[in-house]
Amino acid sequence: MKDTNCGYCMRGELLEKFGIFICDLNVSSLILFKEQSKIGRCIVAYKDHVSEIVNISDEERNAFFADVNKAAKAIHKVFHPDKLNYGMYGDTGCHLHVHLCPKYAGGDEWGGTFTMNPAKTYLTDAEYAEMIEKIKAALAEV
Repeated sequence: MKDTNCGYCMRGELLEKFGIFICDLNVSSLILFKEQSKIGRCIVAYKDHVSEIVNISDEERNAFFADVNKAAKAIHKVFHPDKLNYGMYGDTGCHLHVHLCPKYAGGDEWGGTFTMNPAKTYLTDAEYAEMIEKIKAALAEV
């Protein structure tokens, strides 16, 4: 099931407003969050347009969290955060997804919760491409 107003479902221009598609995982997509004040921040979005974790089977839930775990391992391998925060919201998009938000000791918002979209740090296309290649390489190893 897809929602034509959802960036996670439709990708393209809707997704490009906030993220860059990296790859498909087992039951989800991995997306690089464009705002990179937390270097390595990504989103794991479930393959179907469902709002709640209770809307999928136990098997699908386990596969989704296995995807989250795989993405988290790749982020740790590439960016070496001191802490990785996991955020599940969906109040506006209503598409099951998890924000993977790396935090670095002494860095932006260390010791506090992360701002959803602080609009502080955007990169060049080349810098995004380099990050994506590193993440894909790490995914192949985890």
